[in-house]
Amino acid sequence: MYRDALDFLEEERDGWAPYEALAALSDAQLEAPTDPAGPAHGWSGRDLMGHLVAWQERLLAMARELAVNDASPTREQVEAAWAADPEGVNAASLAEWRALPTAEVRRRFLAVPGELRGYLTVVPEARWLKHPQRLATFLGDSTEHYQEHRGDLAAILAAATAAGGA
Repeated sequence: MYRDALDFLEEERDGWAPYEALAALSDAQLEAPTDPAGPAHGWSGRDLMGHLVAWQERLLAMARELAVNDASPTREQVEAAWAADPEGVNAASLAEWRALPTAEVRRRFLAVPGELRGYLTVVPEARWLKHPQRLATFLGDSTEHYQEHRGDLAAILAAATAAGGA
């Protein structure tokens, strides 16, 4: 599917780019809820930031492990937790991120994507890009995940605009 890591990283970067609009929102706009019956299920921009970055942080932990080892205990733990209770994984993550100060949410939102990309440049490709199961994890929790939430992003940006102009 990908010739090399740079092909993946370019696609990942392009997929993430629309979400960078969230960083330009004011704190009040980030807190603006969406319609609970709408595509973003009542989430705010802050909720979406936390949700996506929580998954990026899991990938970052995996990348750190795979940079120096042939295995990723984090991946095994995440896969087991997800198989047991996917809604619980997301609910716990949402609660954790909602408890953080907005400044910390912003800091991690701005830092983690680049840090993940940086680590993936040093992980041997055989350990992730050329490993079908691990590649599926990296795709599922990055580019495919971003695509899944594009409707949420649009609803959140519309709510933010209604809450105070973007």
